[in-house]
Order: sequence, then structure tokens, then C-alpha cells
Amino acid sequence: MAMNVGNESGGEDAEISAINTTPLVDVMLVLLIIFLITIPVVTHTVPVKLPKEENTVRKTKPENIEISVSSDGDVFWNQEYVEYDKLLEKLRTVAVKVPQPEVHIRGDGEARYAAIGKVVYACQRSSIMKVSFVTEPPMRGG
Repeated sequence: MAMNVGNESGGEDAEISAINTTPLVDVMLVLLIIFLITIPVVTHTVPVKLPKEENTVRKTKPENIEISVSSDGDVFWNQEYVEYDKLLEKLRTVAVKVPQPEVHIRGDGEARYAAIGKVVYACQRSSIMKVSFVTEPPMRGG
């Protein structure tokens, strides 16, 4: 029987210069397996049928009300400047009509949210049932 008592070239204190990557590979494979098992479990959600996007042409009726909010926060009722109190009063008189007209809010892209929020709040206080926001569709092809 033979016994290895040491290296011929370096003795007992010789250092190993190669990096042992086996534990690193083992840990990475275990993490990969864990992620492959858990990701399908996490992505399952409540089955919901989401609405489809539609681009319908808005038909402007004469009874519809256009309220525009400029970048300065000024409010316009069908191209006529109105104060907030007058806007609330006009909305209340329109809200009792049968059928109730729609309110279309056209907010400037640079307008502060508070100015448009005041118009929405005035519509809510006046019991307007249908409020919509008018936007420009994105340009196609570029």
C-alpha cells in the first residue's frame, strides 16, 4: 500500500492558483430552477376580459357642451370665457334638461391639473351624467 506524503515540487505550503467555480455554478443552477418554477405561479392572475381599444368618430351634436381649459387655466363655454361661478350656474341649468347633453372637456396639454379638476368637479356638483375628455389621436406612421 502506498501513501502520498506531499508534492515533490512545492512542499506542504504550496498554494492552489485555480479558482474552484463548482459551488458558484451549483448555486446559479439552483436559483435558475427556483425562478423557472416560481415565475409561472406568480404570473397567474384573476381571469378578466379587458376592453378593446376603439377609435370612434365623435359626432358633435348641437346640444353638446364644449368646455375648454386654456394653458393659463381660463375656462371657456363654447368659445365664450366664463368664471367658475358662472360655469357652475350654467351647468346646473343644463343638467335639468331631458335628455341631458354631454359635456366635452378640451384641456390644453400645458394646463395645470387643478384647472381641469375644477371643471370636472363643477360637472359633478351639477349632476352632469356624461363627461368626456377630447384628445388628439397620435399621429400614424411616424
